[in-house]
Parts: sequence; structure tokens; C-alpha cells
Amino acid sequence: MSSLTTSQACAALGVKPATLYAYVSRGLVRSEPGPAGTRERRYHAGDVQALAARQATRRDPQTAVQDALQGSLNWGAPVLDSALTALADRHLLYRGHDALVLAKRATVEEVAALLWTGEQGQPAPLPLRARLNLSRPQRGASALEALGHALTAAGAHDPAALDARPEARVRHAARTLNLLYATAERQAGVPPAPDLPLHGRLARAWRVPGHADLLRRALVLLADHELNVSAFAARVTASSGASLPHCTLAALCALQGPRHGLASLHAHDLLQDTLAGGAGAALRQAGRRTGHLPGFGHRLYPDGDPRAAALLEALTAAAPEAPVVQAAHALQAAALAETGERPNVDLALAALTRLLGRPPEDAVTLFALARAVGWLAHALEAGQSGGLLRPRARYVGPVRV
Repeated sequence: MSSLTTSQACAALGVKPATLYAYVSRGLVRSEPGPAGTRERRYHAGDVQALAARQATRRDPQTAVQDALQGSLNWGAPVLDSALTALADRHLLYRGHDALVLAKRATVEEVAALLWTGEQGQPAPLPLRARLNLSRPQRGASALEALGHALTAAGAHDPAALDARPEARVRHAARTLNLLYATAERQAGVPPAPDLPLHGRLARAWRVPGHADLLRRALVLLADHELNVSAFAARVTASSGASLPHCTLAALCALQGPRHGLASLHAHDLLQDTLAGGAGAALRQAGRRTGHLPGFGHRLYPDGDPRAAALLEALTAAAPEAPVVQAAHALQAAALAETGERPNVDLALAALTRLLGRPPEDAVTLFALARAVGWLAHALEAGQSGGLLRPRARYVGPVRV
């Protein structure tokens, strides 16, 4: 676990050691023994950060809320309750189940059932074969455009879209997820195959059946990631009473920004430059081009993104001699030596899509198909609360009377 020394923890909390020890005794901050041969204690960095955020909220509620929404402190303090996903140390948990463990064996359908209903390994109640008989197959200039068209049409024309009964909402989440995969299949020029598992349908559409399990792992690892930008967009939209396709459409729009889903495109360029001229030169070029190292570092994972580590490990096991896999490892070693940064999931996604022979944009398509499970889970959870997410703005403009 990421830990702090006594002086670091006291500085972060603005307290003396005696107060820190009192927090430990009350169970507010976890501690562990320090280096062997010393009497020093180390303190859980996440607990310290959470406690500091609560203290800041009590002292200045308005500033604390603004910091939380703008992410000025490690992407902000928690602003709402959710039973879906937790980020704990180097673990990503879906309703308490380790996503890395699920990625070794679970299907997308099983993870969807877990996130939507809380029941693990119960995909049967989810009618993922449900067909949406829209007037025209939805296609676009790109797969993402086609997904957007399909969601728009479903929200407007599917008669089940606004059925607010809890059991109907879960069924419609399955219909919406099925629609996305069917659209990806049509965009690829193949008819939908509802009898296949979702990862198999995507592998068939992309014509990479031998790598279906790699796609399954990626889809599971990316199913949700707590309250990120796109998930928050889904929740805000759901709080208005909008249909699940429209909630998913809002999240899809939020995904298509360079600070969120499009980051994998820069990581793809980094891999291409590494293959052409080596890792060191590629890192320097990327730094000049973007002002940071795309595909590396994550503020929520100071010790490394576990999703990236798991997916890169699977890529290595599947194709250890592949040039793109070797390039990813060369980048990982060079970045760690030069900057101390470790790869995030954007680099792993870029490496996966390149290994599959897919264009760079398909990394974003894969991200969208995977994260749709979480978007729908957030929309379902937000809809159950019955409240409208409507924060207030603090006006700072000119006053004219």
C-alpha cells in the first residue's frame, strides 16, 4: 500500500504526532510497521488523504465541493455514495470483487450482471439476445459515430426506453448493451451473432477469433472505474429521468475528449515512434508533442495502474515476440528509468489494438464498448436514488444593476 511517514502524514493533516496517533486509535487512519530495525510507523496515504478532505469540507464547504468537482486534489474528494466500484490501494473492485481476478475468467455478461444487480455469475436473467428492431441499421463514418447514431435512435424510438420499473430497467440495460455490440458488428460488415458471448461477437466482427480472450480481459478490466468524467455524465443524465440509451450517449460524448478516452490515440503514436526509432527518442518526441508522457502515470494509482499491468501481462503471454509487445516493454523500462512513471491502461489498449492489427481509433471503440457496462450501472444506480444532480454555481462575473 502507498504509505506516508509520520512527518508526511502530520504535514498533510496539519496536526501534531499526538493527534495523528489519536486518529489511528480511532480507526480513521491505518498504520503499519516501518522499515525493519526501526520503531517507525507508516500511515496509509489514502486514509490520510480522505481524512484531510473531510477536514477541508468542514472548514470551507464551498471550496471543498469546488475542489471535488474540478479534481484539484487527486481528482477530488468523494461527492456521492455508490455501491459499484472502489479504488483501494492497487486494487479495482466491482461490488467488492477484484476486477483483476474477474478478468482471468469472467465474461462481460457476468460482470454486467454483477454491476447491474449485485449478483455474481448470474448472466441468465439478462436478455442480452434482445433485438432492437430499429428502422435502419445504424452505420457511420466511424464506429464511434455509428454507436452514437444507434443510441440516439434507440432513445427516441424504442418503446421500452422509458419504462421506469426496476426490473424493466435492468432488461433495458441489456437491450442497450446488445445494441452497441450489434452496431459494432454491422459497422464491421458482419451480421449480429447473438448466440456468441459478447467478447466473441467483437472478436468475430474484428476478424481476430484467435485473440478473443484478450478482448474479454480488456472488456472486463475496463468495465467501470468509479466516478470518472463519462460515468458522471451518465449519472447526471439519468438523474433527469432520461432513458438508458440517452444516458449512455451522454457518457459516450464525454469519452471522446483528449483527457479521457482519446488519450489512447497519443499512446498509439508513442508506440509507433518506438517501433520506428526506439523508446528513448519516442519518449522525447511525445513530451515535446503533448507536454506529458501519453500512456504513463495515473493520479489514482501512484504505484502503477493495475489494469495496465494485467493487460500487458496477458499480451506478453499471448505474443511475447510481437514487435508491439516488445516496444511496450521497452517504453515501460525507459519511462521508469527516466521519470519513475509506470504505464496506464491507455498504453495497454494501444498495444492491444495494434497487436490485433486494428486502426488506432478502435482502441477508443473498445474502451466505449467496455465502459458501457459501467455507464449503464451508474445510470441504473442514479435512477434508483430519485434525486436530481443539480449543483449550484458560484457567480464570479461582473455585477450590473
